[in-house]
Amino acid sequence: MATAGFRLWHANVQTRKNYFDSIFPPQSGQPEFNLHADDIDFQIEADYIGFMCPGMPQTANKMADYMGHIMNYGDGVYGGAFVASLYSEAYLQNDIRSVIEKALLSLPAESGYRRIIEDVIAFHQENPDDWTKCWQMLEDKWARANICNPGTKYNIDAKLNGAYIVIGLLYGEGDINKTLEISTRCGQDSDCNPSNALAVLGIIKGFSAFPQEYREAIEKIGDKPFVHTNYSFNKAVERTADYAEKLIVENGGKVTENSYSIVLQEPVALPMEDAFPNLVYSKRAAIVDADKDSCWTLKGNWQDAENGYVKYSEQAGDEITFTFEGTGASIEGWWVKNGGKADVYVDGIFKRTIDCFYYYAKQEHRNINIFHILNLEEGKHTINIVVKGEKREESEGCAIGVRGAIVFKNGTKSYDDI
Repeated sequence: MATAGFRLWHANVQTRKNYFDSIFPPQSGQPEFNLHADDIDFQIEADYIGFMCPGMPQTANKMADYMGHIMNYGDGVYGGAFVASLYSEAYLQNDIRSVIEKALLSLPAESGYRRIIEDVIAFHQENPDDWTKCWQMLEDKWARANICNPGTKYNIDAKLNGAYIVIGLLYGEGDINKTLEISTRCGQDSDCNPSNALAVLGIIKGFSAFPQEYREAIEKIGDKPFVHTNYSFNKAVERTADYAEKLIVENGGKVTENSYSIVLQEPVALPMEDAFPNLVYSKRAAIVDADKDSCWTLKGNWQDAENGYVKYSEQAGDEITFTFEGTGASIEGWWVKNGGKADVYVDGIFKRTIDCFYYYAKQEHRNINIFHILNLEEGKHTINIVVKGEKREESEGCAIGVRGAIVFKNGTKSYDDI
């Protein structure tokens, strides 16, 4: 992922940046180095694990635990583990609710991810005819649980989007088009969620059960390589089957020319992790308001960019100080091809040097977390960013750009309020 030609976002792009900053797995997915730890990234990439672990949820969880911590932690890892377990269980039974309930056993009972899915199951049981009411319940109770982009309606949190997968499955009632429509209309990551939901139905029903136009579309592109890979759809299917056979044998089963004999596994929950315990959004502070907001102090020759929404400097010794009340904060700014280095101090103590160069896959990010600190004692704190006027060899400059900050505080999560 780090050196591939794909453009990346959220937990994946942070992991790529961490790799080039010599922050390697599993630290690359941990909250200290990745504010996107709860995001959907591993959830939308974990399909292959479930496909190659039929009836073997323990094997799937072992792989998910290892792979998921590359870019995620806590609920972000559980999202991939849940999707993989859904597929693993879908090989064994046709009842959708039973598949979901069995897959949940791969997650710790106290995790937010398992709790949100249990909410959907319970609500569906009480209100089986109107999926929009279930959606509204999630909106009221869970939608504000958002660390990477708080204070906005855009929510890439794994568990909320995982709940949309389950809404589609339960209210879709096994109908392919209905499942697709509902999981899509739930919103947020509405390409990935319906894809996951239909994959569960694909395992249960088989490829031949899908509408003709779906099958014809797959057959048409079956041998065309996917961009930035040497894999086609058909090659991916063949290799997945090869890996599945290997795992079946490694776990005590047998593979013959005409059949698989699988030693079935009972699901065992992953250990409990919570990326952001008791952490809630407090406020945003834009750098454009620096002249009238005393939380920002600028020293040196900072220039305006993007109509004043960003302050940037390449001059060694220039400083920006952000003062806030809370337990943590995220500084947002530039990762760009002319990005440079800066030293960061929290409450006067040096924390680390950040490097704001980014031009992998010819991509830049101009509104991204460039530094964050969490788990401070409640109270007044300062973050001081000092431009070094230095850069890595491939960068075209030494720029440090700051757009604003997000402040966090201790508090009760929205889903524990209700």
